[in-house]
Amino acid sequence: METDNELLTAAWRKARASGSNGGSCVEVAPLSGGRVAVRDSKDRGGPALVFTAAEWAAFQDGMGKGEFTF
Repeated sequence: METDNELLTAAWRKARASGSNGGSCVEVAPLSGGRVAVRDSKDRGGPALVFTAAEWAAFQDGMGKGEFTF
């Protein structure tokens, strides 16, 4: 329940590239304990994924290395 309340008051922000992809974007928000929440910007009341600080760091590392390119 604490996380649910935190998600409601989180400082969400869109990805910088969100304006160039036709509206398909995500929003991220920092949470307590270094966690990071991610949600679909078109469904703000929908579910959010919450990552630990270590999980988010691993994701960012993979993005920097191009591991998620198509």
